[in-house]
Amino acid sequence: MQDLNEIVNRLDKEFKIKEFGKDSAFSRFIPNVYDPIKFDWKAIFEKEFVELFNGLMLRGASNIEKVFLAVFPTDYVLEKFIEESNEGDLLFMHHPLLMECGDPYGSWGKGFVPINEKYIDQIKQKKLSIYTCHVPMDCHKQLSTNIAIAKELNAKVIDKDPINDQSNDFVLYCNIENSDTQSLITMLKEIFNIPYVDFEGQELQDIQKVAIVAGCGDVVDWMEEAERNGVQAYITGEIHCHIDNEYGKQKFNRIMDYASKTSMSLIGVSHSASEYLVHQTLMKNWFEKNFDIKTFLIPQEKWWL
Repeated sequence: MQDLNEIVNRLDKEFKIKEFGKDSAFSRFIPNVYDPIKFDWKAIFEKEFVELFNGLMLRGASNIEKVFLAVFPTDYVLEKFIEESNEGDLLFMHHPLLMECGDPYGSWGKGFVPINEKYIDQIKQKKLSIYTCHVPMDCHKQLSTNIAIAKELNAKVIDKDPINDQSNDFVLYCNIENSDTQSLITMLKEIFNIPYVDFEGQELQDIQKVAIVAGCGDVVDWMEEAERNGVQAYITGEIHCHIDNEYGKQKFNRIMDYASKTSMSLIGVSHSASEYLVHQTLMKNWFEKNFDIKTFLIPQEKWWL
């Protein structure tokens, strides 16, 4: 068994939780989701989490036997965690909220969805813990969501010019062994265990440089920047925003306009699958290397939600 505080302190230090300050995304999304339903999240979640929106979110018993790893707190993921855990066990996730991103071949999603209060009650009753790490993981130099994808592709990361580079930390440029669009799609389907990808743009016969953006990469500015930098394939979780509201439809239309003109292959592997890979590989290894502890993966019930 391991002490909860020891693991939390090690995670906080590894991901520089305090140095990052408030999470730029969830400092907005958590109040936006919970305040309208009058859920007192400030009282339920840990004090530091309420300030930073990363780190230990729910505190359970002090001794941990198992760490569970997942991306989104779907009902399925939480039920598996509650059912298969013992008192004190920890769930480590990338997101503190479920994001229904939609299915390119199915229904559009609702966007951010709150955790059902009954699951929070059951987690607290069983004295379980939840720790989430969003932007600090996305930007980590060795344990990022992007780095995990690059490793599975056997890609060589292109080092940034520390003086002249103006690109952001959410886009990773890499060189890969010469490929083509269809071969790359086949490889990505196998890596992420998905039935299909979301695709726009051009089918190419010569792909050597890629941009990797785990999660929501449906940002035209990032795509344009990648194209200017000679990228042939833009690999991300979400090519399109399939969220069924005005915001989602506007983003979808803007991408469609860009996709009609781009020279790149735009390939989406699902938001959740693109971020699950780091849990399946790098984070699983990190926990097992640093602690005498068992790890259990909880893949999402359906990658396109």
